[in-house]
Amino acid sequence: MKKRRNAHYGKLSRFLIIPVLVIVDQLAKLIIQLSNPSIDIKIFAITLVKNTGAVWGSFKGANTAFIWISIMAIGVLMYFYDEVPEKSQVFLYMVLAGIIGNLIDRIFRGYVLDFIDFKFWPVFNFADAFITIGVIGLVVFLLKEK
Repeated sequence: MKKRRNAHYGKLSRFLIIPVLVIVDQLAKLIIQLSNPSIDIKIFAITLVKNTGAVWGSFKGANTAFIWISIMAIGVLMYFYDEVPEKSQVFLYMVLAGIIGNLIDRIFRGYVLDFIDFKFWPVFNFADAFITIGVIGLVVFLLKEK
């Protein structure tokens, strides 16, 4: 019984990664938006971008559609949650946290606030990074498993 209880708490504590990452994302966006820093060094800048579209600014003005797409993506990921090997679930949590972080922006701001600008890449935010790292991690892990 004790082993089963510890496994339950272990799973719960890993699942807490999602709200922690969402808070990191939302706090960073709030700090950047409120302070509007002027940081611009040759390869990196803080550039405030209000993105009403999707990746790389595509589909501008489709905020409502992306709210629904995000909700459906969360549902699909939760449906297949048990199919993801426990060792790679942290990557799934990162994807979920990223989707939720950007969904919060879409619902409450009407756009996604992007601010990390490496000059050679489109401006992004922590939620975007979580999604990217999570998807890459899941793909690599699942390919290794097969």
